[in-house]
Amino acid sequence: MAFSACARMLVRNYGLKWAGKSGDDLIIARLTKAVNGDEILDWVRRVKEETLEYAVFMDFMAATGLRYEESVNSWNLIINLASQGRLNQYYKAENEVLEHFRFKETFIRKSKKAFISFVSKDLIAKIKQSKPLTLNILPNRIKRRGLKLRFGDIREFHASVLPEHLRQPEIDFIHGRVSTSVFMRNYFNPAWIGDLKERSLKGTGEILTKINEGIEHE
Repeated sequence: MAFSACARMLVRNYGLKWAGKSGDDLIIARLTKAVNGDEILDWVRRVKEETLEYAVFMDFMAATGLRYEESVNSWNLIINLASQGRLNQYYKAENEVLEHFRFKETFIRKSKKAFISFVSKDLIAKIKQSKPLTLNILPNRIKRRGLKLRFGDIREFHASVLPEHLRQPEIDFIHGRVSTSVFMRNYFNPAWIGDLKERSLKGTGEILTKINEGIEHE
C-alpha cells in the first residue's frame, strides 16, 4: 500500500486529525515521535519521587491511560463521590470499572472521549484517601524540579503495552476512539466487559509493577 494511501486509511478509520497538516505529515510525525518505554517509566518514577504527594495520581494515570485533564477530572470525581457515599454511581466494584460515560458533560467531548477505565479496588481505595487536585498544581511542581512534562507519553506507553493483552478495537474503545453509537451498539455488554476487565487489569498491573519495582530498587 502506498504511504499516502496508508495515511488516508488511518485518518479515515481512526479519526486522526491534525489541523493544518496532511495525513502523510501526521504519520511521519508519529513515526519520528516513538515513545521509549524505559524512558517513560524512568520519568514516572522521578516524578513520584520528587512529588511524593502525587505518587498515587501518577499510578492512576499509568493504569488508565487517560489524558491528563481527564485523569484530574476522574480523580476528583472519585474523591467527591466517595465522600458523599455515591461512588457506586461511577465506579462499579464488581467489574472494577470507572464508567466515565455516565458523566457525559465531563468525559464525552467532541474530539476527546473517555468511556470506561478499568481500575483495581486497591488503587481506588488509595484515591479515596487522597486530596483533590487542580489542573495546574502538578505540572508546576514538576517544572520547578527541572523535569519535562510528559503526560501525553504515558498515554502512548499505555497503548503500546496493551496489545500484549487486548485486541486493537478493544484498545481503541478504552482510549475513547470509537463513536458513542458504536460504543452502545457493540461494546456495552456486561459479559464482554467482564472478560475485558481481566485482560486489561493484567496489562495495567504489569505497568504498575515495573514502575514501583524500579523505585524500590533505586
